[in-house]
Amino acid sequence: MAAIYDSAGRWWHPLGEVAELWRYRHLLQLLVRRNIAARYKRSVLGLAWTLLNPLLTMLVLTVVFSSLFAPAVSYYPVYLLSGLLLWNLVAQSSLAAMNDLLWNGSLLRRMYLPRTIFAVAAVGTGMLNLLLALLPLLLVALAVGAPLRAVIWFMPVAGLLAALFALGLALLVSALAARFADVVDTFQVLLTMWLYLTPVFYPAGIVPPAAARWQGLNPVLHLVECFRAPLYLGQLPGPDTLLTAAAAALGMLLLGWLVFTSQADQLTYRV
Repeated sequence: MAAIYDSAGRWWHPLGEVAELWRYRHLLQLLVRRNIAARYKRSVLGLAWTLLNPLLTMLVLTVVFSSLFAPAVSYYPVYLLSGLLLWNLVAQSSLAAMNDLLWNGSLLRRMYLPRTIFAVAAVGTGMLNLLLALLPLLLVALAVGAPLRAVIWFMPVAGLLAALFALGLALLVSALAARFADVVDTFQVLLTMWLYLTPVFYPAGIVPPAAARWQGLNPVLHLVECFRAPLYLGQLPGPDTLLTAAAAALGMLLLGWLVFTSQADQLTYRV
C-alpha cells in the first residue's frame, strides 16, 4: 500500500531542515547539475559561456564607463569585473531560487522534499559559476598588468560569505513570493536599484559626503570589498570590512532561514 505524504505530520524547525538537506544531498547535487545543464542547453559554446559572459559584459561596461571612472580607478577592468561577478552571485542566485520554488510548487505537493532544497541548489549553482569565472578574472588581471599576490586565496572565502548572504536573501524573498504574487516583479526592480547603489562599476569615493554616511548600510558593498581587495588591492580586507561582511552574511542567512522554515508547511499549498 502506497504511503501518503502529509506535510502537516512533520514538525518543521531550522535544525531539522538542515538534517533533511543532508539526507537529500544526492538530490541536491543532481539539481545543481541540472541547473548548469539547463542554462547551457542548445548553446554552441556550452560551459564556456560561464567564462565568456562576464568578459563580454565587462568589455561593454568598460567602453561605456571608462572615460568617466577609469582615470580615478587603477586597473579599472579588474575593479569592474570583480564587483560584477560578486553582484551576479547575489542577484542571480536569489532571483533563481525564488523562481525555482514557484515553478516547482506542483512537485512539492506531490512528494516530500526539503523546502529549502531549491534555494540551496540555486545558490550552489551561483557559487560554482563564480569559481569558474575566477579564471577569466585572473586573466584580465594579468592582461592589464595588475599585480597578483598570494592573498588571492581569500577570494573564494569572500565568495562563500556572499553565497551565505544570497541564500538568506533567497529564502526571505521566496517566503514572501509564496504569499504575494507581485513580489517577483518588485524584487527585480529592487535589484536594479540595489545595483546602482552598490559601487560595482563606479568608485565608492565619488558618492557625496551626505550620501556616504548611508552607503555603509549597504551589506553588499562590504561583501564586494571583501571579494575585490585580494585581487584589486593585493591585500586582505580590513578587519572592519570583514567583520561587517561576515555579520551581514550570517545575519541574512539566519533571518531568511528562520522566516522560511517557520512557514514551510504553508508554502506547499501556496506555490
